[in-house]
Amino acid sequence: MLASTYPIYLFATAVAEGVDGVEVELLVNQPTACLHDYTLTVQDMKAIERADVLLLNGGGLEDFLEDALSASAAAVIDCYEGHHHETEYDPHFWLVEEAAVVMLHNIAQGLSALDPDHGEVYTQQMQAAIRLLPGDPLKEAELACPYLITFHDGFQYFALDNGLTLLKSVEEEEGSTASAAEIKEIAALVREYDIPAIFTEKNGSDAAARAIARETGAEIYQLDMIMSGEGSGIQPYLDAMKHNTDTILEALG
Repeated sequence: MLASTYPIYLFATAVAEGVDGVEVELLVNQPTACLHDYTLTVQDMKAIERADVLLLNGGGLEDFLEDALSASAAAVIDCYEGHHHETEYDPHFWLVEEAAVVMLHNIAQGLSALDPDHGEVYTQQMQAAIRLLPGDPLKEAELACPYLITFHDGFQYFALDNGLTLLKSVEEEEGSTASAAEIKEIAALVREYDIPAIFTEKNGSDAAARAIARETGAEIYQLDMIMSGEGSGIQPYLDAMKHNTDTILEALG
């Protein structure tokens, strides 16, 4: 099996752990803040060609795979099925625990249909992974500031699910930075809403954030969109989500 992204890889390895003859590989295995401009390598193409099953995030995140998918004979499991948008289009729904549950279910159901002999194992391991999810502690927290300014647009669901208002996000591609007008706009929002902290993304640029911090005195904190990492199974996902929760509580609590 080939998982398109790191979150899908973590969920798939949790569901399929220890099943004889089942191996999960990760396609995009490099530090990245987004996949909008990702270009498949020769190694990527070979991995797609040899895969029997392709596990996709869905929701448009893998537009870069369109041509490769049309040429592949592999079965496809789309983890997007069953999701309902409550905000503007955003495929980064794994940052919401409820969505992670849906994705784990989709993977377990998809694998059970393709490999019914191990269907019970997939279901049991999916249920075990779901039991480890901690809930949503931010929903019960009384934050001094309920406003978020992030430097990646992938935190819309995260903000909505946790009762936060995402005032502004600026997606800075590698090698570029926010415009002077955007920096001025964000600095004005920081002052208007008395925001103590702004948030960069683990694999993204922090140039604009540093400029805004110098101008406003806001602190800079880093969130993890879980687009890359080390390890397999559900634990790295749990660790990253706990980091995000703890970071928000420290920065805005």
